Amino acid sequence: MSAPGEALWNSNYIKVWLANVCICFSFMLLTPLLPIYLSETFGADKQMIGIVLSGYTIVALMTRTFSGYIVDSYPRKQVLLISFFVFFIFFAGYIVAGSLLLFAIIRTVHGAPYGTVTVSNSTVAIDVLPSIRRNEGIGYYGLSSNLATAISPSIAIWVYSATHNFDILFLIAMGVAGIGLLLNSLVEFAPRELVKDKRRISFDRFFLTKGWPQALNMVCFSLSYGVLSTYVAIYGKEKLGIEGGSALFFFLLALGLMVSRLTGSKALREGKVARNATQGVCVSIFGYLLFALVPNEIGYYGAAIIIGLGNGHMYPAYQTMFVNLADNSRRGTASSSILVAWDVGIGLGVLFGGIFAEHISYFAAFLFAAIINLVGVMMHVLYTRHHYDRNKLR
Repeated sequence: MSAPGEALWNSNYIKVWLANVCICFSFMLLTPLLPIYLSETFGADKQMIGIVLSGYTIVALMTRTFSGYIVDSYPRKQVLLISFFVFFIFFAGYIVAGSLLLFAIIRTVHGAPYGTVTVSNSTVAIDVLPSIRRNEGIGYYGLSSNLATAISPSIAIWVYSATHNFDILFLIAMGVAGIGLLLNSLVEFAPRELVKDKRRISFDRFFLTKGWPQALNMVCFSLSYGVLSTYVAIYGKEKLGIEGGSALFFFLLALGLMVSRLTGSKALREGKVARNATQGVCVSIFGYLLFALVPNEIGYYGAAIIIGLGNGHMYPAYQTMFVNLADNSRRGTASSSILVAWDVGIGLGVLFGGIFAEHISYFAAFLFAAIINLVGVMMHVLYTRHHYDRNKLR
């Protein structure tokens, strides 16, 4: 048995873990239905919907670039609670927005506290974990996101089908975010001496440059996921005749993620970080190839499970790599660096996936995703895992 001070599921970690469920639930509750809301309420066309919704992601990406530095340089509880409160209160703006322009402004600016609260919450989760259980705890932390992602879209669709009232969805998202804010306000933080870095402003202050191979790999993996996740629904409907199949696709994906995170936690606990990452990326590539090369329901749903199983090993292992490459005073920078790399890849995947799908074919788009993923796998096997073993600090 673990000593009291070594307990993984200590009260502080549970609070932060549940708070992350609330963050992801609030975000994912609205995501699948906002295009419908913009179309029905403001008469926005597809191009305008894309413009309005992309602003949130762009601002979140920009904010995450600086969030790690802020979290490392200022009291983390203050940063966490302030960003969480702003994230919470912005949901009220959706209800009062009376025009497309006002809604677009509120949605775009909302990306800033979302970017900061995700970085600060994950950093605090690392802080409250005992050092000998940190790798394992990082793996379990991702389960909170998977859980929220698995259940929130279904709840959103059920509420909308029953009420056809978007204000109710906005209020639910706001209420759940408020619960997360309350939970984090109860977290007890150990005193931490703030290290004032007097060096001149440089890129390394905002991004963990030592982790550049991990970041490039993450861009490859998230680019592939960006292509698949963005176009899987319309592909299933137009090419395979699967109506509403994307809900089951993402459920199976989330199920795979949760199973692999649970089974991979032992390897992380034992310090087998690079090996866990290798297993994950090698499994995922088969899922992308299956999706691209087997254009039927077997390939469609089978790929969801396989990619979930692979990414569930890959992502927490890579997050652990970033943390272990940074000293303790730069945990925030490490947390923001992996999120920035992931966001960049997702954005590129949406862009290039659309170009391939529009001008060539869906097959070309998904094959492109598989090739880019394979490039990331080869880079990981040939270089990145060895780079980590040479440069890790713990």
